Formats: sequence, C-alpha cells, structure tokens
Amino acid sequence: METATGSSSDEQVVMLSPTARLFHAPRFNCHIIAIMGCKTGIDPIVLKLGLEHTLIKHPRFSSKLVVDGRKMKWNPTIVNLQDHIIVPKLDPNMESPDQFVEDYISHLTTIPMDLCKPLWEVHLLNLKTSDAEAIGVFRIHHSIGDGASLMSLLLACTRKTSDPEALPSIPEQRRAGSSTSPSSDGFCWFFLVIWKILRLIWNSLVDMILFAATIFFLEDTKTPLKGAFGVDLKPKRFVYRSVSMDDIKLIKNKMNITINDVILGITQAGLSRYLNREYGENEKDGETKQNKIILPKSILLRATVLVNLRPAVGIQTLADLMGKESKVKWGWGNRIGYLVLPFTISLQDDPLNYVRQAKATIDRKKRSLEPFCTFQIAKLVLCTLGVKVGAAIAHRFLSNTTLAFSNVVGPVEEVSFYGHPLAFIAPSVYGHPHALTIHFQSYSNKMTIVLAVDVDVIPHPHKLCDDLEQSLKLIKDAVLDNGLDAA
Repeated sequence: METATGSSSDEQVVMLSPTARLFHAPRFNCHIIAIMGCKTGIDPIVLKLGLEHTLIKHPRFSSKLVVDGRKMKWNPTIVNLQDHIIVPKLDPNMESPDQFVEDYISHLTTIPMDLCKPLWEVHLLNLKTSDAEAIGVFRIHHSIGDGASLMSLLLACTRKTSDPEALPSIPEQRRAGSSTSPSSDGFCWFFLVIWKILRLIWNSLVDMILFAATIFFLEDTKTPLKGAFGVDLKPKRFVYRSVSMDDIKLIKNKMNITINDVILGITQAGLSRYLNREYGENEKDGETKQNKIILPKSILLRATVLVNLRPAVGIQTLADLMGKESKVKWGWGNRIGYLVLPFTISLQDDPLNYVRQAKATIDRKKRSLEPFCTFQIAKLVLCTLGVKVGAAIAHRFLSNTTLAFSNVVGPVEEVSFYGHPLAFIAPSVYGHPHALTIHFQSYSNKMTIVLAVDVDVIPHPHKLCDDLEQSLKLIKDAVLDNGLDAA
C-alpha cells in the first residue's frame, strides 16, 4: 500500500536556523537514533496509518531540505510513506539476531540520508531478539530538532497500553532538598540572595574561562575511551542494557538526592572500573585484578551535555497539534547550549563516594549560567563568522572532551506505539567527534543505558555495560549496608 499525504497550502518555506545549519556541516553531520523494542511483531500497515494521522502532520516531518547557494530552507512537500518506512526481508531462523540488529543499525550510520525527501526514516525489523519480539529504529537528522523535543514528539505518538486513549505520564523532575523557605529575617535573606547572585556570576565566569580554554588548548587525557581525529566519520555501534529503575530510586531516596545524581555516580564508577581494567590489560605483566589500582593519577575526563533551552512543549500539546490541522505556530528547532561535566576517575573504597562526588558536581553546575552563555556565544559566532567557522569551533571543543552524556525522562507506565506495546526505548546520536556517547532513558520500571561507540576505540562495549550495571549493584548494596540517610 502506498500512502502519500501533503502539507496544508498555507504552510510557508522556513529558513534553517544557524544551529540547524551547523548540523549539516561536513564534520558535524549529526543524526538521532531511537531504537524501540516491541513486545509483539510490528504491522507495517498499522504503523503507516498511525504516522499518516500524526507524525507527518508536523512541519519538519513533511518538509524537505532545499539548499540554494548558502541558503538552506525547509520546503513543504508531499510525503510518500513508502520512502520512509523500510521493512527488510529477514531470516527468522538466523543464528544471532541480537548481533544482526547491532550490525544493521551500525551500518545505518554509514549511509547518508536522501535530501530529496524529509530527513527521517523508520526501519522495521520483525526479528525476535533477547529482549524484544521486534525492533523499530527511527533515524532522524539532528537539524529537525533537539533530542529532547524529538523524544517528546515520538512519545506523543504513543498511548498507555492499559488505556489506548490516554497519553503517557511523564514524571516531573524535582530538585532534592529544595523545600527550604526564605528566612523570616529580611536582612539575612537579602544578603543570602546577594551571595547567590555573586556565586552564580563567579561560577559562570569560571565555566566560560574553562570553555574558552577547552576550545584553544585544554584537552582531556588520552585514555582508552577517547577518540582520535576523524572519529566523527567512523561508523558507530549501539548497545544497550536495561537495569532496575527501582534500584535507582532506592539510592535516590536513601541518600536524599536526584535521579541525575545517581546516574552520574553510576557512570563515574563504571568508567573507573572499565579504565582500570583496560590499563591493567595493557601492562606487560599481563593479568590484573579489578580491585588492583592501575589507573593513572589525575585523569582529566569530561562529558559534554547538550542542554535544551527552548521552553518544553508538553506531550498533550504535541498530540493535539498532530491530531488536527492546527494553525498554531510550531515552536521547534535547536536552541541548545553546552555544559561540561568533569568526571572523577578513581577506584573508591566506599562506592557511595562516586554518588557524593556526582552530587557535588551537579550542584555546582546548577549554580552557573554555562548553557545559556555558551548558546549565546555559539549564536554570535554562527551569525557573524558563519557556519563553517562555527562548526570548526564546535568540533574542536567537543574533540577536546571525552564523551557525550544525557538523561531523558520517559513514561512511568508501559506504552504502545500505534498499538505495539514497547519493551524498551533506547535513543542515541552519532556524527559528533566522540568515540563514546552515554544516554540514560527511563521507561516504566526500567532505566536503559545506551552506548554509542567507535569499536576501534572501544572494541568490547558490552564490557562497559557490565561495568555500569555492576556499579549500580555495588552502590545499591552500599546504601543498604549503611542504612537510611547515607548521604
């Protein structure tokens, strides 16, 4: 069945924003991958009907990129769903379906997208794996929107499995320990506000100095996780591991911290374990034990976090806009700033120290305007010096850090994608100059850890997944051994 649909006649051509143009630069050609594991086989006809009535009503999903000299614009077009839904013929009795899925998605990262159609596609792999009955893979060019907005849009296409008419429930993110109220002493409260403002200015100034230093000369330590020049052009392999969300919440509640604090602590612990083993295996005397400290001292290892500065559009709003021919102007695009998170790489006797260090790092970053300032600087550079210069600066900045890191909040209950119940959601990105990208995606009672790696740098990414999973277990056990109020 061939299905085509068009945009409303009053839609206008839209010029790409400077940031969206940046994602089309030769060495910054970024794409978003969203892997969806389904509990049933995927019916292509049902999926096509669902997309026809929702996703392709979004202007970015029904517009193609037009390049006219130095100008780039979104031009509304007729969407032929046959060109966007790919259903390869597969052998259901193949020897290693999990390996096939990894290879298939990795191969996608070597294929450029066709500019003659809107820059998105979905691949349906009706193949039973160890954690799903079928796999759907969305590939979307990053110029269409930032990762958080695109994930919200995809979730707006889902419904609760228990109630097919209801949209997913997304939990609100609250800061731990934020229930304090202003002092009744107005004089003390005034000086407290002044102190917070001065601290905000100082932290922001320090962060911007470090940001500039990273562009010019400050480079992370060359470790077995850091990619070399040209890593952005290499194929990426995506692996994922689901862990218990209840275990993460247990640590959060016992230590009175946030989910972000916990997952950053897990990541620091997992990377420390992995690097310690990698350095040990490179020793001439051969065999080493995990508890033997092989790590070099003073490793500088930092993660780059892209922060969405655009006001969040709720899932209900997105669903309403896709569900009718709305004339409401879409607030969309890439309005993102950079934030740099330093990781503490060491082997700790007390696993809770990883979480305490992570909390201190995140609390410090909360008291800084770093994402806003970096966005304004990037905007100024792109508007005055052009996309080529902006892409070169962004590429150098990212190349001097080790990895990309993010955490996306998902539904608290099981959802279905056009009638197909989901077992897990695993988003990631490729095209940027990192050999390692780590994403955390919550869904129902699971947290899925997604790694995108250059296998020439990280040849055994499943070992890193093992280290992250084991780190969660060690931190959870330490919390239980220490009892309540472990912070």
